[in-house]
Amino acid sequence: MTFEKINIFWFRRDLRLDDNRGLAEALHGGLPVLPVFIFDTGIIDELSKDDARINFIYDTLVVLNTSLNKYGSGIYCLKGHPLEVWKQILQQFDINCVYANEDYESYAIQRDKSIERLLSEKGIAFKLYKDQVIFAKDEILKSDGTPYSVFTPFKNQWLHKFGNQKNISWPTFNQSNYMKLKIPFPSLVEIGFKQSTIKVIPYDLTHIDRYSEVRDYPHLDQTTHLSPHLRFGTLSIRSIVKQAASHPVFLSELIWREFFMQILFHYPEVVHANFKKKYDIIPWRNNEKEYEAWKNGTTGYPMVDAGMRELYKTGYMHNRVRMITAGFLCKHLLIDWRWGEAYFAEKLLDYELASNNGNWQWAAGTGCDAAPYFRIFNPQEQLNKYDKDKTYVKKWIPEINTPDYPSPIVNHQTARERAIATYQKTIKS
Repeated sequence: MTFEKINIFWFRRDLRLDDNRGLAEALHGGLPVLPVFIFDTGIIDELSKDDARINFIYDTLVVLNTSLNKYGSGIYCLKGHPLEVWKQILQQFDINCVYANEDYESYAIQRDKSIERLLSEKGIAFKLYKDQVIFAKDEILKSDGTPYSVFTPFKNQWLHKFGNQKNISWPTFNQSNYMKLKIPFPSLVEIGFKQSTIKVIPYDLTHIDRYSEVRDYPHLDQTTHLSPHLRFGTLSIRSIVKQAASHPVFLSELIWREFFMQILFHYPEVVHANFKKKYDIIPWRNNEKEYEAWKNGTTGYPMVDAGMRELYKTGYMHNRVRMITAGFLCKHLLIDWRWGEAYFAEKLLDYELASNNGNWQWAAGTGCDAAPYFRIFNPQEQLNKYDKDKTYVKKWIPEINTPDYPSPIVNHQTARERAIATYQKTIKS
């Protein structure tokens, strides 16, 4: 054990040194700060060895570690079950306080409770701070103190509260207060992973002035690519909201993110269950052959297939196309939204439980403020409207105009009528 008393900052989904609330508090805590990151085996053991998200996290940590080396410090990077790792850390260092930023997912909440108990037994404080959202937990509630389950009133209250703030509070830093320690940094192989061919691309905010005009056209590729960076905290939500404040359509998308986070926090059962219980008895068809066609991008519907191929090749899918592909699975094929949610969780670079779950239940009609069951996108009309020259689909389906491209696996009108009848029967049961 080192005899120097220290504080620790625990990096999780906040991988940056600047504008990081918990880190700033730690650096002002009066003692040298040791930055820590834990590759949680409870999560990473379920991933493929070339998972692109682990690559992104690792590459980001390398950059942060290099920056910290300038202060004679570095990130103590470990792998294992968090509780066991913290027991190891407690044997190595004389710790005064552990700082971290809040996470609102059920797994993270339970993890933090177990770590807090462990630290408390040693007389060590565990301090958590709001960082990944502007308003969290119980900050946006109805007048009766209950959470919103409809987006528009949540958004209105969010904007009202945001407007009453003279400015967003920015943390200040004492960069010289890192613990002086040479820490060996593990290789990607030592963590148990290898290089991925899929990479997270840099975010780009140059188009937010035209966001409302261009966001629905996948061939333009003029969305921000911001979501993986918000997911892993390589930049702060405060800095993004500051830029988005004068762009209401773009800002609204950021508010949707917080809406789904507070839904997950207040209703953690939505991870595995329908928000609207009346849909619990939907007789999903769950045809595995059709599910594989959907995953492989061979449904015979170009907009659906292009999106699924883009996802497989890049870990990304345009938001308009996400709605089309999700709606197609749930309503055209009557396959349980949980199947689609699980596949997106496996493939999306920006996979974030609250938004993924919320959007899938929205598409299925089973969630809070969801699309009504009779709202069923016509994939061909969506193609004609948002990719009329087939620029996007030709990019991902080179055989689009050849006999090699399959015929539709289901007729739109027939599938639509089947879905509506199934949902109506469920509601009346």
